[in-house]
Amino acid sequence: MSGDFLALAQAGVQKLSPYVPGKPVDELARELDIDPAHIIKLASNENPMGGSPKALAAIRDALAELTRYPDGNGFELKLRLSERCGVKLNQVTLGNGSNDILEIVARAYLAPGLNAVFSEHAFAIYPIVTQAVGAEAHVAKARDWGHDLPAMLEVIDSETRVVFIANPNNPTGTWFGPQALADFLAAVPQDVLVVLDEAYIEYAEGADLPDGLNFLAQYPNLLVSRTFSKAYGLASLRVGYALSSPVVADVLNRVRQPFNVNSLALAAACAALEDAEFVAESRQLNEAGLRQLEEGLRQMGLGWIASKANFIAVDVGREAASVYQGLLREGVIVRPVAGYGMPNHLRVSVGLAVENSRFLDALNKVLARG
Repeated sequence: MSGDFLALAQAGVQKLSPYVPGKPVDELARELDIDPAHIIKLASNENPMGGSPKALAAIRDALAELTRYPDGNGFELKLRLSERCGVKLNQVTLGNGSNDILEIVARAYLAPGLNAVFSEHAFAIYPIVTQAVGAEAHVAKARDWGHDLPAMLEVIDSETRVVFIANPNNPTGTWFGPQALADFLAAVPQDVLVVLDEAYIEYAEGADLPDGLNFLAQYPNLLVSRTFSKAYGLASLRVGYALSSPVVADVLNRVRQPFNVNSLALAAACAALEDAEFVAESRQLNEAGLRQLEEGLRQMGLGWIASKANFIAVDVGREAASVYQGLLREGVIVRPVAGYGMPNHLRVSVGLAVENSRFLDALNKVLARG
């Protein structure tokens, strides 16, 4: 008789639901018999400009070494990150995307009997990595769809080991300012690790948002997590990084899997760091796209959550599930966020101008059908 391998799994894992990513274009094409060329995907916050040309050239140059294992220490990328970010080499941890960093943190610092704190409407990976290691989640109520940092402080207790905060937040696009972060870090117990998830920070130009790196020297319990998947356009390569105190980085690197960042990703990330022009163009395109989407939504009489990221959460004025399905039939893929406690919203990634127009037209058509 075969064993019940679900029952044999850890209790937290038994209750998990797998993370559901944005629907791939090919999957929708198969399901609805739509020409893939007529489908646009605005579901996964990808850079519509593609990848940095310098990164693409670096990938081509690295192809000849595919038979070799990557540099398990990622020395060259760590060196460039340390120079760019003003930290030492031993403060950098590389990840297979920033999601990998979050999972490594959970495995290193959470366990049954301990807990992690995060906000309502926060990134779905926070509860997943917490529950997977058997820890508890303490969820603070949001304020105006965003992080209420004072409320998060109130749910920290003696068993809290990690606090996850995102700025800007996914899927809401909300943000908090430098003073709010300074006050929060000053109040968090020194034995609680604060993970500041800045996956979208390159899109948030200006003084409205703090730069987490400015707080690292003062707070050894702070970890800043970033990624090359968004503004740098390297989502398929899965490369992210954490900047922290040397002690925290040492702990994470004890848990980190060997060769967790592949050679093409390492080469591309090094080159992408040198392509400031591409990042600036990506930011400009995103700002114009947000304005385009906001104006189109305003004309339809719809609400949205103000965003500092490369997406916008749209309030369709009803349960969004049927609207999402209607958009799929129009060949437009967006992201339903009912699982984030936002049943009336759809998260829409900023695309090229023509893609944004296509979405607005499709949304208008779907809503008109009732």
